[in-house]
Amino acid sequence: MKRAGSLQETRPRTLAEIGKQSSREQDTEKWDLRLYVAGQTPRSVAALANLKRICEEHLAGRYNIEVVDLMKHPQLAAGDQILAIPTLVRKLPQPIRKIVGDLRDAERALVGLQLRVSKN
Repeated sequence: MKRAGSLQETRPRTLAEIGKQSSREQDTEKWDLRLYVAGQTPRSVAALANLKRICEEHLAGRYNIEVVDLMKHPQLAAGDQILAIPTLVRKLPQPIRKIVGDLRDAERALVGLQLRVSKN
């Protein structure tokens, strides 16, 4: 017969401790981003450059960008229900989020990615 492990008494965590743990988890959280583009159009090139800039400023070392060129692989648009390009899809962290456009408005992109809270 197996013996149960020893019970350790634990104290409840404070809100400050919970907040610190949540921010640490966010600091190590990996972001998987997929950018749908159509060839090397000016908007597609701008979207990728803007996305890289935003990621380096706010997610340094914690992101992966996959670029899907729908001119070469149009069948891949159905998987994420892409209707317009360029479109950025945040796969991780959940929930999935989509942003359409070239991401030139960094503040709007940050809110869309849920990296910053809307000021409304």
